[in-house]
Amino acid sequence: MIRDFELTGYDFYSSRRDMEIISSIVDALNKILEEDKKEEQPLFLKISDTLIMNIARKVVHDRKKTFLIGITGESASGKTVFVDNTIKACVKEKKDGIYTVIRCDDYYKDTSKELQEAGSYEELFKTGFSFDTPDVIDLDLMKNHLAALKEGMTIKSPRYDFVTCESNPDGEEKKPAKVILTEGLYVLNEGIRDIMDVKVYVYTPLEVIKERWYKRAKERGKEGKAADLQFADVNKTAQQYIRPAYQISDAIINGMVSQKYIQDITDRIFKALRDIEY
Repeated sequence: MIRDFELTGYDFYSSRRDMEIISSIVDALNKILEEDKKEEQPLFLKISDTLIMNIARKVVHDRKKTFLIGITGESASGKTVFVDNTIKACVKEKKDGIYTVIRCDDYYKDTSKELQEAGSYEELFKTGFSFDTPDVIDLDLMKNHLAALKEGMTIKSPRYDFVTCESNPDGEEKKPAKVILTEGLYVLNEGIRDIMDVKVYVYTPLEVIKERWYKRAKERGKEGKAADLQFADVNKTAQQYIRPAYQISDAIINGMVSQKYIQDITDRIFKALRDIEY
């Protein structure tokens, strides 16, 4: 009888081969990270001690399972830019089963009635209403959708209109995939972060965030006093709800790097994983 610590010839070979593959993946990823450190604007500002090994082990041992990556950061920090350019590097054309993206912004609750009753964004903000706290987003629904995707089920995410504040439940169909990328203000909040395989925080200096935020606010119909009121709330609520995620993230990403460099380095990472002989 084989005891727990004994291995058959096949198991021993398989285990040894897996360890060799894991080691190759770790070496390849560490080489890319070392090269990244030499850049004037590196993409990776901080990596946890265990992240690379955990990724390598999951790639080898859980090849058929979904890999869920949660990406957060302050409003206008560059979360969406990072996700979109990672996708461009990951696959040159969209194919079912490769990746799926779930965006926290799609899960804002419908507040069109409140906006209509107030008459304008400025008057709505004067009532104390905030778009920048977790309770204005249906995080329970979002977590249920992420869990369903990990279990191999297809879901339909809602669609939110940032001008009218209307939420349409008949949004976009999302299919299960090898990699699920989820990004947004609160994807690493307590109660939802426990289902993430990798937790990523996008860090960007406040002055850059402010410039980006005002530009986007104008596109969403907010200017002048209304924009000023909301940005003040954005900065205050970030301190309470978003910045703490910095401490518990597996990786800190630089929100100042160019889109081209994001594509270049993520392409190198995926190429390194593909080139490993399994």
